[in-house]
Amino acid sequence: MAAMASSSSSSNFFFIFFLVLCLKITAKKTYIVQMKHQDKPLSFETHHDWHSSSLQSLTDSPPESLLYSYTEAFNGFAASLNEEQAESLSKSESILGVYEDTVYTLHTTRSPQFLGLDADLGLWATGGSTQASEDVIIGVLDTGVWPESKSFDDSGMPEIPSKWRGECESGPDFGPKFCNKKLIGARSFSKGYRMAIGGGINKKPKEIDSPRDKDGHGTHTASTAAGSHVAYASLLGYASGIARGMATRARVAAYKVCWETGCFGSDILAGMDRAIRDGVDVLSVSLGGRLAPYYRDTIALGAFAAVEKGIFVSCSAGNSGPTRATLANVAPWIMTVGAGTLDRDFPAYAVLGNKIRYNGVSLYSGRGIGKKPVGLVYNKDNNTFGNLCLPGSLKPASVRGKIVVCDRGTNARVEKGGVVRDAGGVGMILANTADSGEELVADSHLLPAVAVGRKTGDLIRKYAQSNPNPTAKLVFGGTVLNVRPSPVVAAFSSRGPNMVTPQILKPDVIGPGVNILAAWSEAIGPTGLVKDTRKTKFNIVSGTSMSCPHISGLAALLKAAHPDWSPSAIKSALVTTAYTRDNTNSSLRDAADGSLSNPWVHGAGHVDPQKALSPGLIYDITTKQYISFLCSLDYTIDQVKTIVKRPNITCSKRFKDPGELNYPSFSVLFGDKRVVRYTRELTNVGPARSIYKVAVDDPSSVGISVRPRTLVFRHIGEKKRYSVIFVAKRTRRGSTARSEYGSIVWGNAQHQVKSPVTFSWTFL
Repeated sequence: MAAMASSSSSSNFFFIFFLVLCLKITAKKTYIVQMKHQDKPLSFETHHDWHSSSLQSLTDSPPESLLYSYTEAFNGFAASLNEEQAESLSKSESILGVYEDTVYTLHTTRSPQFLGLDADLGLWATGGSTQASEDVIIGVLDTGVWPESKSFDDSGMPEIPSKWRGECESGPDFGPKFCNKKLIGARSFSKGYRMAIGGGINKKPKEIDSPRDKDGHGTHTASTAAGSHVAYASLLGYASGIARGMATRARVAAYKVCWETGCFGSDILAGMDRAIRDGVDVLSVSLGGRLAPYYRDTIALGAFAAVEKGIFVSCSAGNSGPTRATLANVAPWIMTVGAGTLDRDFPAYAVLGNKIRYNGVSLYSGRGIGKKPVGLVYNKDNNTFGNLCLPGSLKPASVRGKIVVCDRGTNARVEKGGVVRDAGGVGMILANTADSGEELVADSHLLPAVAVGRKTGDLIRKYAQSNPNPTAKLVFGGTVLNVRPSPVVAAFSSRGPNMVTPQILKPDVIGPGVNILAAWSEAIGPTGLVKDTRKTKFNIVSGTSMSCPHISGLAALLKAAHPDWSPSAIKSALVTTAYTRDNTNSSLRDAADGSLSNPWVHGAGHVDPQKALSPGLIYDITTKQYISFLCSLDYTIDQVKTIVKRPNITCSKRFKDPGELNYPSFSVLFGDKRVVRYTRELTNVGPARSIYKVAVDDPSSVGISVRPRTLVFRHIGEKKRYSVIFVAKRTRRGSTARSEYGSIVWGNAQHQVKSPVTFSWTFL
């Protein structure tokens, strides 16, 4: 009997093993295939024909297995393959690499005035740059667009620029009639998404395959970058006023690459590929993924092709702060944007039964819970996670009719309010923990709710647990302007150092990203929850997703004012003119704990578009210099070719150190060295016969020597080089500091061209 059982178990094992092996062979995934572009035989009229033929001949795949054929952003294609087919493809001499598709995530009015962009008499109206921006096209890769929004009204707009080669895609709920002279194009890319959810590209997805925005995120970012003026805008009465984007006369093209389960690399690359062909001038990408080498980073690959063609690419830094080294989108050819606060707030208060009033924020717009205090409860039970207010964690018997204290974290802030309401609670105090510190983000909650910082939260939690009959009431204060201090760096904003290339300082800058009012999709409520049946034309949202399109719009204005500037020149202008002091004339602070911020948190500082219009000097970077940078990394020639898409790359010229790139900031990694030498080149974009002198701010642990100390520019467009030597000093105990900060400023009476400098002795 034992022998029979053993034999049966062995048979079952081999059957299961065979079944798993078959599933592994037959299960299909999306792969991105890198081709040797120059190897295309003359017998094929197009690269698409060659890609299709190569796929079928090497893998015996049906024609529909080819999902996308890329020609602009990437040399290759995306295909639906099983592991055996992918392995077969990778052995072909005409193929550089085969990579499995990756998923990326979204990084989720008053800001124009806060940035100094006056709607009527602003600096941008001088010299005709406002009108010139009508020729600038911003491509937004996101969740699509809600075309009926007044933010995309085209009143007074001239004809669409002749360079535009895009279209307004037809779909079940979308069509050419929804586009106009403002929203000039809309496309959707869903093949990677459809493969990921199972069933292949022929299976009908849950979401309608069209550019229409059912999420709200894409509409919000597009209108932030270039929304038209809309009077009487607000979120249910909050932040009322005129809503407008940064570049109100620029054109918008929406590329829907994000769906309910994420944004897939194959779709993102297809969107970037199409945007480049369509003729956009700026790409705004408010999404990101895990860090990877540049040759494996879909966004970095597409962005390199775009920048090479003169397209400025702005990306969000990510919302994983305040933890160190959490940045996304760190390639040096990308503008990486962190988030800061505005000088506008939405105060709300929690008044406890002991008569102490604590400050918080809220966007709740309902009836409230009256003026009388009600019971307060904090469910600190590790077995049920009631303190986090997770779905199903609250017992109705203990919270019914009461205000519930919920710890921030794990699930969405607005979802916690829904959990409290469903359990019978009448209000919520959302209390920060150590992870979110003192940062306050306002939300349009489903029930009366106030968000408070960690220190206040600890006091409220202590009161709720120690008082035998704790009570509270909630009070809402509406909208308040001219808040001080501001800006403050958002706690959620991802921070450096740059873990892919530590010699490149990231983020580059911060922009407004907290409590931003912009257009919204009417297909979803302001919280984004299914149970939220409210409809609003505008919403207030926070995230580096919101700061990114601010910089995209500013780049469009700079492009209009200086059409001959390269993407790196525009980046340089924004970086070297950024400021690091708030409206109290104090150094920028970090919302996480109120401490002083630093360049790994805010980059060069907060953007100042007025000064960026006339920066005086710029650090320009050519494609050739980017190639020398890539060759200085530990990449193979084929990996460099994956990024650069040129067949004749030899890396005969390379930097000794990646930090030699002519970047507008410095990130010095000493490692086992005590001396680091770099050379930079400045181009005069100010008046002829300009003279600049250098000023150095060096920490006690590092000496900075710049030669020459004076630069004389006789002509506009003239270039001058300078060298800088960084010397690490020994401390008294013979060790060195972990990290320090400084700056190098070239200045005269008209301009201050400032480069932040970070110093580190170890990789982290």
